[in-house]
Amino acid sequence: MEDKVRIRAENVNFFYGQKQALKNINLEIYQNRVTALIGPSGCGKSTFIRMLNRMSDLVPHTRMEGKICLDGLDIFGDKIDVVSLRRNVGMVFQKPNPFPKTIFENVSYGLEVNGENDKKFIAAKVAESLHKAALWNEVKDRLHDSALGLSGGQQQRLCIARCLAVEPQVILFDEPCASLDPISTRSIEELILELKKSYTIVIVTHNMQQAARISDFTAFLYLGELIEYGPTEKIFTVPKQRLTEEYLRGKFG
Repeated sequence: MEDKVRIRAENVNFFYGQKQALKNINLEIYQNRVTALIGPSGCGKSTFIRMLNRMSDLVPHTRMEGKICLDGLDIFGDKIDVVSLRRNVGMVFQKPNPFPKTIFENVSYGLEVNGENDKKFIAAKVAESLHKAALWNEVKDRLHDSALGLSGGQQQRLCIARCLAVEPQVILFDEPCASLDPISTRSIEELILELKKSYTIVIVTHNMQQAARISDFTAFLYLGELIEYGPTEKIFTVPKQRLTEEYLRGKFG
């Protein structure tokens, strides 16, 4: 079965003031697949992932050229409701960022902000989201304790549950394991592999082994340009570009 294109970037350029951060990016992201963005610091990975739910809008003096379509719809078009776009394209950040509220309130927050007030529905959704984030068994008896009492790995899974509660179709992970220990990292990786059955996933990672372990497709960016993109196995075993090969072998980074 052919992979379905979920997101398509066409001739995307992005500028911070005069500085060009992305240069003519063309990329297709597939449904129910994990796409990894790799490359050295400052290559444009985080800029690109933040464009996918228009978090890039929050930075002043930026502009973009080109087109990014989600299910055929230009997300930078005039008719796009950015709030519903961000609900549909959720994001999990590098550092776990739970709210200073209870575990339950962290997950219910998005539902309540969107106007949901059926207490039974909210409780069911919170439980379902914590199950999906593989956290339920660890927190089911302490839902009304502060989320800040959780370990780093648990906090990151809580942030994933918070994202899942509003039923996104795409989840963006911006270096989700950067501040986690190896055991927590492994549980997040296993979770991502489970989540791709239901969601389209894009992950920025500095960790090459992580990209090799969990992604189906890999995009290598360097100095704002997309150097190479394809199935992860091919990128890691038979890269077409010398620059890709040198980066994967650790010659620079």
